[in-house]
Formats: sequence, structure tokens, C-alpha cells
Amino acid sequence: MALDKNGIAKRIAQELKDGYYVNLGIGIPTLVANYIPEGMEVTLQSENGLLGIGPFPEKGKADPDLINAGKQTVTAMKGASFFDSATSFAMIRGGHIDLTVLGAFEVSENGDIASWKIPGKLVKGMGGAMDLVASAKNIIVATTHTNRNGESKLLKKCTLPLTGVACVKRIVTDLAVMDVTETGFKLIERAPGVSIEDIKNATEGNLIVEGKIPEMKL
Repeated sequence: MALDKNGIAKRIAQELKDGYYVNLGIGIPTLVANYIPEGMEVTLQSENGLLGIGPFPEKGKADPDLINAGKQTVTAMKGASFFDSATSFAMIRGGHIDLTVLGAFEVSENGDIASWKIPGKLVKGMGGAMDLVASAKNIIVATTHTNRNGESKLLKKCTLPLTGVACVKRIVTDLAVMDVTETGFKLIERAPGVSIEDIKNATEGNLIVEGKIPEMKL
């Protein structure tokens, strides 16, 4: 069966490495904070000025002044630091973020990402996404495989305004894990119970299937 949002976040948490500095985008990516492997030292950064984000607070224990870039209440780890937005973006633009995890409306088979605007809908702005995709050492997209209309988000070419060009390295959806290659989306893993045919039918861009494709281990 397809993963829920927490399942996607749990799978992405397996991509983290000890010592990483990680920025988590709005939406599904923020959930990754709840699944950092025990014993692993990972520092989460938020572009509104917090280094050392912890898991979401327990019910009734939220501090309304402690929020991430998506205005969600968060906790702070021991040793966390607070600073202005200019310092935060200096960290990002300076290449000090090892991994950024972003949501997306569309991803093209060459790694372009459209994540900030749907024409005709009200938006507040691009936020930090453009800086993150231009500066982070590694970029993983967390998204559902299709949109609300059942249309693929993994396309030959993006139709929406781009956030970044040829920058996405890996995509984790509710159906699969895929790497962006020179020839298309290479299937790495499939969600438990999801067939390769299901993934093919949900992918507009070129899907590369080589050998036996294992199920995700969550």
C-alpha cells in the first residue's frame, strides 16, 4: 500500500548521516524531525533562525514563540542557537547545509523542481527554497507521487514556475524511492505492497527499472 506522510518522512530519515546539518522544508519534510535514528547526531536548521530543532512538542507543551519556517511549533535541542534571518541565509548560501528536504508540486526527469507557486493561487513568496536548492550539497524531494487529480508529479518537463534547475538528487514518494539520472527517474525501492506497474502508471517521466526492485524497509 502507498505510504502516508509519516511513512515518507520515516523513509527519508534513513538518508541522514551522523554529523549532518539538515534543512527541512514546509509540509512532509518537517515530519522527518520525528524519525531521526536513535544515537545519530543530526542538527536541523530552519531559515527563520533556529539551529538545533527537536521533535514536535507533546500536546499541551508547545511554546508559541518557538516555531519553524512553516510556523509550526517545535522544540529546541540542548545547545540550540537562535539568530536573525540574515545569519540563517548566510549559512545556507555559504554551503553549510549538507542536506535539504523539500516538498514539490512537480519534478522533471532531469531534476528540475517546481515547489513554490501554482499560477492563479495566492502565494506569500518563494521563501528560502531558491537559496536552498542552489546551495545545499544534497537535495531530496518528499512528495506524493500524484496530485489531488491523480496526475503525475514526476514529469518529462515541469509545467509550473521553477524553483531550481537540475538540482534534485533523490525523490521519496508514497509509492517509491527514485534517483534522478541523466536518462530519467531510476527506481531504487518501492513502497510495501506497491507493484512496479503501479509506479509506472503514476510516472509521466521516463522510469528506469533495472533488476529486482526491493521494498522499502521502514
